[in-house]
Amino acid sequence: MICLPEDWQKFLNNRQLEKRLLSIKRILEKEIKEGKTIFPNSRNIFRSLELIAPEKVKVVIIGQDPYHNFNQANGLAFSVSKDQPFPPSLKNIFLEMEKDLNKKISCNGDFEKIAKQGVLFLNSFLTVEAHKPGSHKDIGWEVITDLIITSLSKQKNIAFILWGNFAKNKKILIDLKHNLVLTSSHPSPFSANISFFGSRPFSKCNSYLYSVGKDPINWALD
Repeated sequence: MICLPEDWQKFLNNRQLEKRLLSIKRILEKEIKEGKTIFPNSRNIFRSLELIAPEKVKVVIIGQDPYHNFNQANGLAFSVSKDQPFPPSLKNIFLEMEKDLNKKISCNGDFEKIAKQGVLFLNSFLTVEAHKPGSHKDIGWEVITDLIITSLSKQKNIAFILWGNFAKNKKILIDLKHNLVLTSSHPSPFSANISFFGSRPFSKCNSYLYSVGKDPINWALD
């Protein structure tokens, strides 16, 4: 149920990972036995990592935890399963993307094709109990995802996109001299007007990638 992709295990190279994952596995198994529903389903917990090798990561977009309603969470931060209604934050992401890139975006809500270009859509907590946001914030995920952020930062020339105060707090994990960090308010309707709308993260990210000799991201992929 809980198995970090082999290339990421080698990349992180941390002896405590196995123990941490075993602890998380036991917690999730216990909750499932108690009749609780966990999102995303077990095959998608590490989907964001399975879609891209660590050395291919060019952009990291940090979320908090998966969507907690049925048929939404698919293992990629902010993304939803194909043909599902867009949550409010995702709607606002596409609104900003269209204005930023000056083109109509037609997308089914699943960011898989974008992820495969080098974008890691990483939630800090990789699971959540149904209808209980933040319910798995203390079971050990953050130790692992913080390690991922720190390790990627050491590769240099990566664009980190941090939306909202929770994500902004991850800035201390990033080498600011050798990576790009873009911050704004969260795309949630409660905060998007503060500084998310008009922040142009997608074009700024691509400009940076071009400046360091990397191919830009085609954000408009369906």
